[in-house]
Amino acid sequence: MKKYQMELKWAIIFMLSTLIWVVFEKSMGWHDLHIEKHLTYTNFFLIIAIAVYAVALVDKRKNFYDGKITWKQAFMSGVAITLFIIPLNIIAQYISFTYITPDFFANMINYNVSIEKMSLIEAENTFSFQTYRMQALTFGTLVGFATSAVVALFVKKS
Repeated sequence: MKKYQMELKWAIIFMLSTLIWVVFEKSMGWHDLHIEKHLTYTNFFLIIAIAVYAVALVDKRKNFYDGKITWKQAFMSGVAITLFIIPLNIIAQYISFTYITPDFFANMINYNVSIEKMSLIEAENTFSFQTYRMQALTFGTLVGFATSAVVALFVKKS
């Protein structure tokens, strides 16, 4: 486990940055008053996510591998971060949708029905904690692995 302490630290930092982002989104009104902007602006979190991975892998290179890291070592470290993030993200979602923005799903359902983008049933099936949790598991894993692969290309150093 000591081998992966750094990855766990960065996964926790990722989770905290996610919670801060949700507070930011909520304060900008993207969960209620300006909910129509949510789908577009929520994607800007990817910049933060990639930055966390980059700093994490540079930290691993510098403080674990004495300044040298192969692509494979960096990639595997990123994969480990992703595997730690996945359960932490479920916790972050629970905190987000229970305490920070408890009306988010109802607001998204109402908005999508009001603009006639979805029926009520479709919207209720799309905007629920269960659906978001499943999306986080699949999408989060794929994006985490892809981010790890790409960031590892830039971080590797012989």
